[in-house]
Amino acid sequence: MSIDLTEALASLRLGRQSARTLLSDSLARADDAACEHVFLRRFDEDARAAAEASDDAAARGGPRPSLGGLAVSVKDLFDVAGHPTTAASAAMDDAPSAERDAPAVARLRAAGAALIGHTNLSEFAFSGVGINPHHGTPRNPVTRAIDGLDRIPGGSTSGGAVSVATGAAWAALGSDTGGSLRIPAGLQGLVGFKSTARRVPLDGCVPLAPSLDTAGAITRSVRDAALLHGVLSGAPVELDDRPLSAWRFAITPTFMQDDLDPAVAAAFERALTTLRAAGARIEERALPALPRVAELQTQGGITAAEAWAWHHARLAERGDRYDPRVAMRIRRGEAILPAAYEALLDARRRWIADMTAAMSGIDAFLSPTVPLQAPEIAPLLSSDVLFFATNARLLRNTAVVNLLDGCAISIPCERPGELPVGLMLWAPAMQDRAVLSAASRVETALAAAAEIR
Repeated sequence: MSIDLTEALASLRLGRQSARTLLSDSLARADDAACEHVFLRRFDEDARAAAEASDDAAARGGPRPSLGGLAVSVKDLFDVAGHPTTAASAAMDDAPSAERDAPAVARLRAAGAALIGHTNLSEFAFSGVGINPHHGTPRNPVTRAIDGLDRIPGGSTSGGAVSVATGAAWAALGSDTGGSLRIPAGLQGLVGFKSTARRVPLDGCVPLAPSLDTAGAITRSVRDAALLHGVLSGAPVELDDRPLSAWRFAITPTFMQDDLDPAVAAAFERALTTLRAAGARIEERALPALPRVAELQTQGGITAAEAWAWHHARLAERGDRYDPRVAMRIRRGEAILPAAYEALLDARRRWIADMTAAMSGIDAFLSPTVPLQAPEIAPLLSSDVLFFATNARLLRNTAVVNLLDGCAISIPCERPGELPVGLMLWAPAMQDRAVLSAASRVETALAAAAEIR
């Protein structure tokens, strides 16, 4: 898209556009074929009311709400008053309508967001691929415009990312347990910010793994990510305007850069070269504890254990209505006994301490968001082996940050006309403002280099 939410809001304030007109355009895009399988239910009437309220406030000479009555989509994990929440699963298709908004949704609504609908996802948010056998799989609109192929959108916030990439929404509320905001953002040339988990309340959200779940947004720019994080966290973010040369970045030589697709490796190295030329200080920093992340993921790790605790009764009653690939991964948690689960939590605490100590003095680490570009959908539908191998690769880098209880952002680093590649900036817990601020400077440098070319 040519403009972001921040620019659209400026246009509203200057009287160049109305919220009604901008919302009408968003709803038309939501009706377009590019949004096939994106929305599970629409909230058009409520959205129009929010746009009208914004315009009416401006007509009376008052201020518009901070999100201006503009379109924001909601992942079908979050309660929206008057609508069911089904986690894109046939096993939840008789869920009652929610009596109240989830706090994250309520904060968006209070800020004037025009909530346009519940978006599709990997069932119960348990996949980084984005395939959904119940409701269909949204096609990646960005890659399709480049090569015409039907490629995955990335998951689990698949529909949310497509809603932003197509212009149906200016931002998408989603979740991130192992990368579900950053993966689809990385595969679609968008921005996905995973905050420190405790920053945004998760009440009224269908859980996957409460120890790792995070609520956040997919946007078109870093400044939009900061705006949405301020709304969702209840604490507005003022970005640090220090120049790029004032930030300390690092790359770790192993793990995060292993087994990269050649196009991803080339885009990542080109981004590092561009940033160094723009004055960034980037050092190589070993993280000896990083490979131990595999120990935390044995038998599905914390995610499987906590997912099993929430799903086991429903699986016993309705297991035949689950996506078999999701059910299989959840059932792995049955073998993780309470003592083993407690041992995993203890190992995670020690690992976080070791990682945080080794990352000291660095503002943000840089890595590819995912090691590959978006693969085609069809082969993944027909092969479980390929699906699970691809899912593991997609989640490898991003899941590190969830286990770290850290924060991270994915921003585009591909050249125009190339399939999207995400660049991830990541740091330990509670460094959200620093990561957003550094990412803003990185985004500016990469954009300037692209214009020169």
